[in-house]
Amino acid sequence: MKISLDNLNQTITNCSKCPRLVAFRKKISKEKRKQYRNQIYWGKPTPGFGDKKSKIIIFGLAPAAHGATRTGRVFTGDKSGDLLFKCLYKAGLSNQSTSTDINDGLKLSCFITNVLKCVPPGDKPELKELLNCSKFLEGELHILREAKILVTIGKVAFDEILKFYQRKYSLDKKNYIFGHGKKYKLPDGKLLVSSYHTSPRNFNTGLINERKITNLFKLVKKLKIN
Repeated sequence: MKISLDNLNQTITNCSKCPRLVAFRKKISKEKRKQYRNQIYWGKPTPGFGDKKSKIIIFGLAPAAHGATRTGRVFTGDKSGDLLFKCLYKAGLSNQSTSTDINDGLKLSCFITNVLKCVPPGDKPELKELLNCSKFLEGELHILREAKILVTIGKVAFDEILKFYQRKYSLDKKNYIFGHGKKYKLPDGKLLVSSYHTSPRNFNTGLINERKITNLFKLVKKLKIN
């Protein structure tokens, strides 16, 4: 029986398999950040979104506490997402440069998701939590059959994609070194592209900038995978 993306996303939204993550997302949604105290937080696992026929899937780590956990859409409503969508727009992969809420009219020419669907305390997921979420990663890759390029935002997402492939193929992680703009062929023919995370910390320390992230996505857009 084939499962649709809508069905998978509903399964993701209804998931409560990780007690620590369930408790933390409920805590955040109740306490809220001061400037959002009048808003109703999404407070559930956050599925991916975008063009399901795109050749590009972008993987982040997890929803931000007061970003996607609040808005219900990945990379939406936080500083990391602000930079990401500005760069996607400049690279021609988004119809607008901002992402504020699920009704803002944003349309993508790629698909964006996270390897972990709930925000973890301190942005530090446990191995079991990542393993639990790997079934959703498998579902997304199965449904998004047109995808040929997997872009990972940050090292944790990069490592999780490799772990997923290790469970299915003979793959030596030593041959896959994380770095900005690094490209690797995966056992099923897909291309893995790694990027530094678009976090405020990386931006403020000069590790990344708008030009560097934009140029990476311009390159990804032009790549042709047989």
